[in-house]
Amino acid sequence: MAHFDTEYQRLEASYSDSPPGEENLLMHVPEGAKSQWHHIENLDLFFQRVYNLHQKNGFTCMLLGEIFELVQLLFVVGFTVFLANCVDYDILFANKFVNHTDSSKVTLPDAFLPVDVCSARIRDNAFVIFVLIISGVFWLHRLVKFIYNVCCYWEIRSFYINALKMTMSELPYATWQEVQARIVEIQKEHQICIHKKELTELDIYHRILRFKNYMVAMVNKSLLPVRFRPPILGDCVFYTRGLKYNFELIFFWGPGSLFENEWSLKPEYKRGGNRLELADRLASRILWIGIANLLLCPVILVWQILYAFFSYTEVIKREPGSLGARCWSLYGRCYLRHFNELDHELMSRLSKGYKAASKYMNCFLSPLLTVVAKNVAFFAGSLLAVLIALTIYDEDVLAVEHVLSSITLLGVCITVCRSFIPDKHMVFCPEQLLRVILAHIHYMPDHWQGNAHRYETRDQFSQLFQYKAVFI
Repeated sequence: MAHFDTEYQRLEASYSDSPPGEENLLMHVPEGAKSQWHHIENLDLFFQRVYNLHQKNGFTCMLLGEIFELVQLLFVVGFTVFLANCVDYDILFANKFVNHTDSSKVTLPDAFLPVDVCSARIRDNAFVIFVLIISGVFWLHRLVKFIYNVCCYWEIRSFYINALKMTMSELPYATWQEVQARIVEIQKEHQICIHKKELTELDIYHRILRFKNYMVAMVNKSLLPVRFRPPILGDCVFYTRGLKYNFELIFFWGPGSLFENEWSLKPEYKRGGNRLELADRLASRILWIGIANLLLCPVILVWQILYAFFSYTEVIKREPGSLGARCWSLYGRCYLRHFNELDHELMSRLSKGYKAASKYMNCFLSPLLTVVAKNVAFFAGSLLAVLIALTIYDEDVLAVEHVLSSITLLGVCITVCRSFIPDKHMVFCPEQLLRVILAHIHYMPDHWQGNAHRYETRDQFSQLFQYKAVFI
């Protein structure tokens, strides 16, 4: 399958953050006129924090979100260890009887093991101890990072209130364009950047999106190894959150990364004669990071399974068809992103094309799968109807073993089958839908034109617009 190549023109190398003629320009500001925000050294990080605080709707919302993330980690680890070591499932599943002096009913606390027995089982399980140690170290790291972030964002809060004259209560209702306009305006008074007389909106975008622009360029030029061709499955894209995190660790901020101070490349990377040596060094660093991923794989895998289970089980029970819905993949968000496009602007643009993209993908439901889904839904619906009728007639039917679980599973099966049955009023017009999608996503390979009805085009588009179950 052809790559989604995009034509770029190579520009002359430039390693300065200032426009021509202002590389060495320093604004003279009298000592008495200097403010708290005069000459911010790391403007990239500063503007990123200003943007993040705006997107998180103020300091209080950001603080609560960070606290709940710490609590969630403790809850997931603690609750999982408790379920694995402190519950007598024979009592819970009524395989063992409990003698009561006051009542014949079995209560939930009866299934909990005594504290000493529970702690002994935890101490005797080496894997649980290992998981607790790794989780504890990770949690302490998150705690230190949380304290550091609170201190940093308190300064940003002060910047909003004192410099931008915006309170935290009005921040959720202010657009980013308003915030940006005020930043540009106060440059004249506070001299946030002393290397330029005036800031522009483009300067701020460049600072916030420096690393993301690099990622967009590498994805569009197919420099990152995210495409694979496994047997049977054919051409696939593998670009997960974990892989994205590792890319950023290698290139931008990890040990031995390409940047020396978060905004400029190291001098050795600017000389072409060092290419082979630097490539060997990069290969070695990737190898060690790969070994670290391999060693931590069991813990990370268990964590992802548990977090997904606690996060999505209720959603699947309430809306089983939600996993059959689609969303823009991580690869799609990176590939379709414009240079200098902020997160909220990207999601707004892609959301406008969501309905047309869903309709386009629904045009390709398999007729064979539709026939199977209709019949499976009929049989499952028949069984479900009988069970519901019996429970209406006599609610004691629910006390029969596996009746309630059967009703739940049959309901899920019917909902999933319906997601494979097309709307009877649907009109097959893939070319028109693809043009509507193009109006929002702005990118489309040339060979898609006139071939919107082909499965090859559909398969390529599905790499950008995947099932939510695959995304999870």
